[in-house]
Amino acid sequence: MSYEKANDLLDLAIWMQSSREGVSLNEISERFGVSRRTAERMRDMIINRFHQAEEIIGDNNQKRWYIPQGTLKDFIQFSADDLNTLETACTIFKQKQLPDKEKTMQKIINMIKASVKSDVMSRIEPDSETLLEAEGFICRPGPRLVIDEKIVSALRQAILEYHQVKIKYYNQSSGKISINTLNPYGFLYGERNHYLVAHHADGYFGEDVHNFILSNIKDVEILDKVIFNLPNFNLQKYAEESFGAYHEPPFEVEWLFDTKVAEEASQYIFHPNQQVIKNQDGTLTVKFTAGGRLEMDWHLYTWGNHVKVIKPENWYTSKN
Repeated sequence: MSYEKANDLLDLAIWMQSSREGVSLNEISERFGVSRRTAERMRDMIINRFHQAEEIIGDNNQKRWYIPQGTLKDFIQFSADDLNTLETACTIFKQKQLPDKEKTMQKIINMIKASVKSDVMSRIEPDSETLLEAEGFICRPGPRLVIDEKIVSALRQAILEYHQVKIKYYNQSSGKISINTLNPYGFLYGERNHYLVAHHADGYFGEDVHNFILSNIKDVEILDKVIFNLPNFNLQKYAEESFGAYHEPPFEVEWLFDTKVAEEASQYIFHPNQQVIKNQDGTLTVKFTAGGRLEMDWHLYTWGNHVKVIKPENWYTSKN
């Protein structure tokens, strides 16, 4: 049996234990993308291995199967990716100013860490920290392009294991596919596009890093060659140089919000390094340094005539 199939069976067993209503053949077929006959085989393998599994009759006389709680306690383990996902959720709650949810999520993380054996935790934590560092900017809600999960999974594995990758990349301007060998460092999740941040392995562009739109990456091959981070490169600082994910040289920004929206604007974090000034006339000034004119424009549009760009002074004439 292949690793993938064994992994699917374990996922199915965990699902059957976590679901109080049990799991039907149709649900197994849909979740794992298999035929009904294959779903029956997967169910039978679980029942043969876990004799505690029980059959129940659900709505519309549909047969469902579940495994009693506690049966899989010795089989369930947590990975660096699992912890990273929870840590990311915790960060999102913090950014959205949802302290109760942030506190609850952190409590769950702490309980998981406490339940994992110390020797296993010592192997997981460094990998989890590496993945967290690779997530340069938390995704904002809204419309987004469809991204192949296998592509992202392969890239994350390469980042975690410090390996070069070879990608097939679709160039939107030329309409052609190019082959690029890259040193991947992390991701930037923007409002419209999500990006891989990477350095060309051939050194043709020097030590400059570039953003590759994830939805334009059509194939990923993880290479054997181990990479090392560029000197003086920090993904978080790189992300903070731009208002969104699109990267360009930073510049001084100053916005003035009028009295009608000043209180609302004061609740926003427009940039991690922003300076907020409540003026005596009731207006609000926000200052920061970043690039990303286009994404700033998209955001400013949502405030209508209630915000004025003080810096750059030539904002309305130079952006066209």
